[in-house]
Amino acid sequence: MKVIAVIPAWNEERTITDVVRSLEGLAEALVVDDGSRDRTADLARDAGAVVIRHPVNRGLGAALGTGLEAALLRGADVIVTFDGDGQHRASDIPAVIEPIVSGRADAVIGTRFSGLGHMPAIRRIANRVGNLTTKLFFGAAVGDSQSGFRAFSRAAAEKIRIRTDGMEVSSEIVAEIKEHGLRLAEVPIHAVYTDYSLSKGQGFVMGIRTLGRLFLHWARR
Repeated sequence: MKVIAVIPAWNEERTITDVVRSLEGLAEALVVDDGSRDRTADLARDAGAVVIRHPVNRGLGAALGTGLEAALLRGADVIVTFDGDGQHRASDIPAVIEPIVSGRADAVIGTRFSGLGHMPAIRRIANRVGNLTTKLFFGAAVGDSQSGFRAFSRAAAEKIRIRTDGMEVSSEIVAEIKEHGLRLAEVPIHAVYTDYSLSKGQGFVMGIRTLGRLFLHWARR
């Protein structure tokens, strides 16, 4: 079974080498360098990843869309999405993909609300807001809608259509899972929070913009 980890990355030269190397033996690393201005692409390639590069920064959603399409073209049986900032542990991949491998689920979300890692209060509040928004707009209730650690069977990935470019993609993916009637499982994962990984998340202003874009996406569906 071919497992490919899609890693969206923007200016992640501080962490991308360790992230790619941590996946060895667990998944093929496919890094989508989203217009980085640093050495992200070169370091990822040197660490053994397949690298696709956007010439300009297009956003998280665009990078994930590119990555999913590329992973399907490379013959993936299971696709994992995995952050490039060091927040996730590659050792959690077997548990995250197990519901798919065993045939119990089509898609899996790794939930950080599990006690396996302390989530800072501000990030916990932001995620609660994301969960509520996802439920209100799309009728999909999940425990961690904003998690970047997910897994999809090949058949599920072929159904999912990513139309958004920014961070609203996390809620869009949950909406796609619900719309296509895919079986969803949630698996506890560890979360590693550092000053660096926290700096990569959404601030207040970006959060408001994401909510606005989600509303527009909902209105167009």
